[in-house]
Amino acid sequence: MFGKEFRTKKSKKVMHKRIVTDLLDTNGDAVESWRVFRIMSEFVTGFELLRKYGLAATIFGSARFQPGDKYYKEAEELSARLSKKGFAIITGGGPGIMEAGNRGAMEAGGPSVGLNIELPREQVINPYVTDSLSFYYFFSRKTTMSFAAGAYIFFPGGFGTLDEFFEIITLIQTKKLKKIPIVLVGSDFWIPLQEFIKNVLLQRHGSIDKKDLDLYAILDDQDSIISYITKGVPK
Repeated sequence: MFGKEFRTKKSKKVMHKRIVTDLLDTNGDAVESWRVFRIMSEFVTGFELLRKYGLAATIFGSARFQPGDKYYKEAEELSARLSKKGFAIITGGGPGIMEAGNRGAMEAGGPSVGLNIELPREQVINPYVTDSLSFYYFFSRKTTMSFAAGAYIFFPGGFGTLDEFFEIITLIQTKKLKKIPIVLVGSDFWIPLQEFIKNVLLQRHGSIDKKDLDLYAILDDQDSIISYITKGVPK
């Protein structure tokens, strides 16, 4: 799975090529164990940043939506309304839905936080953040965002958005996180996924419980979204 195997000069033990090239020199000595300190620093600085904000909502969604798109406008409006109710708005700091969320919060005069990721093709942080942090490792950013808020709002998106959604509902399902409001905005996008979860996971295979369908709500109306969040957010 990891490529070719070969023996090092110091040991007859067979080692995977990926382990040698990524973490060890050709003699089998660790040369990049310092990575653990960078990982630790990202967790520490990430959680220290979040400590500054009490009530917060994290917004996820596609980076590909443009300012004129329907869901960009909805994310901008929703974040502005939540901001006026005292929520700090947290996003991944990039374009699309992330930008819309930060933009709505900033223009409403509230905290607008971006947790950005460093990529080979640089993802530039959007200009609507009032506070930000850049991560090198996806998993440390993902963990920080998973514990970042008292409510999570998912707009339509791609693999990254779905990854974050299933990560958070799994953490709540397994009681690693307390139950908090999770809203899926855009029934035209989310109902087909809901049907798969219900018909295939629950009814056909029994791989989830019926109560797991209550971990999140699919909503379109912004008044209903705000009511659902404000009633369910941890006090």
